[in-house]
Amino acid sequence: MISDANATLLAKLGFAARGVVYILVGWFAVDAALHGGEVTDNQGAIGSMADGPIGPLLLAIIAAGLLGYAIWRLTEAAANPEQIGRDAKGSLKRIGHVVSGIAHLILAWTATKLAFDLGSNRGGVSPGDESARDWTALLLEQPLGRFLVGAVALGVLVAGFQQALKAWRGDFIHDLRGDAPAPGYVCTMGRIGYGARALVFVTVAGLFALAAWSAHASDAGGVADALEMLQSQPGGKWLLVLTGIGLALFGAYSLIEARFRRIHVDLPGTH
Repeated sequence: MISDANATLLAKLGFAARGVVYILVGWFAVDAALHGGEVTDNQGAIGSMADGPIGPLLLAIIAAGLLGYAIWRLTEAAANPEQIGRDAKGSLKRIGHVVSGIAHLILAWTATKLAFDLGSNRGGVSPGDESARDWTALLLEQPLGRFLVGAVALGVLVAGFQQALKAWRGDFIHDLRGDAPAPGYVCTMGRIGYGARALVFVTVAGLFALAAWSAHASDAGGVADALEMLQSQPGGKWLLVLTGIGLALFGAYSLIEARFRRIHVDLPGTH
């Protein structure tokens, strides 16, 4: 059975893996804006690591880290080791942990498939966008399907608002351990990163809202579609550059979290 100490180590590795993935997503966004490359999402960024002599090894490490991060987030929701409140705000935070845990489980499985060459798609449409449209179509087939997709849009919008609040307040910096306050530039990196994530989340929410309104799953999309939409706006080239830089800075801040974040893991049955 995995111990709390090992789970904590995996969670730290997960922050590092998330950091690498977001740096790649940001890099591809900037490259797309300046040189006509293709934007990609988190799953596509993971797929870009597959080529090369150490690709499978790197992907296996990324998969282990993302799995550890997912375990930590789901543990936060179930065991509440950080003593999140039981009020409405605390409940929303724990729901967010569940969503984050599931999302990182999917990313971990994507990395595992690529590491062991289990037939994951490496080209074409970004996997996250394709998946978003697939399960949007599934939701639309259900009774009150448009309302269900609208609820997804609302949930993503709330998540984007939470990211924006973090960017505005900068209180996430208190999660870093250490006797001395973190340098100001570290908080600035995080604020810009969370701001970029907020913009992407709000854009994704808009895509789901459009799908709910039109009842067409093809209108839904994920991170890559959101970045392409930003690029299509007036001045979109520079908007995409700034967003890509922001996402890369979020990745860099995640690497700092891997080293300095306070992590409390309390797995059921380990005491």
